[in-house]
Amino acid sequence: MAETLKILETRRSCRAFKQELIEEEKLQLIIRAGTYAASGMGKQSPIIIAVTNKEMRDRISAMNAKIMGQKEGFDPFYGAPEMLIVLAAKDVPTHVYDGSLVIGNIMNAAEDLGVGSCWIHRAKEEFESEEGKEILRSLGIEGEYEGIGHVALGYAASPAKGPAARKENYVYYIR
Repeated sequence: MAETLKILETRRSCRAFKQELIEEEKLQLIIRAGTYAASGMGKQSPIIIAVTNKEMRDRISAMNAKIMGQKEGFDPFYGAPEMLIVLAAKDVPTHVYDGSLVIGNIMNAAEDLGVGSCWIHRAKEEFESEEGKEILRSLGIEGEYEGIGHVALGYAASPAKGPAARKENYVYYIR
């Protein structure tokens, strides 16, 4: 089987991470894969924010947990030491799809490099908040962006389970 197809079939969401940081070279390769995602009309509407600073990671985790309605101290990122946040320009009609493809590329590249990943939601709500907008301003990010999602990244604390069986009637053919 082609290596790409194998990765697509074996990648699983990681929900328990070691605290070991990802090597910078691997992180850059994962980010690069995200930048090569297909986008509507080639507009490349998404942006990626790499969060490797523990204080900022913990701040974003607390924001996310609050949006979820969780108690203080809950970590929606499953202890992942790093995260990538994908946002996309709201004025591009395909921005949500574009950002979703970036997240998919990131997760598949992480799997290829032996790095665990998990798509975490609520980025939209985070970056609609004043605190989220302030984070963007502090990075020099201007314009109207919608949070598409986060990818929690790190080395898995335990091996992934095998894939669940594919549902019946997943594919229909018109021939």
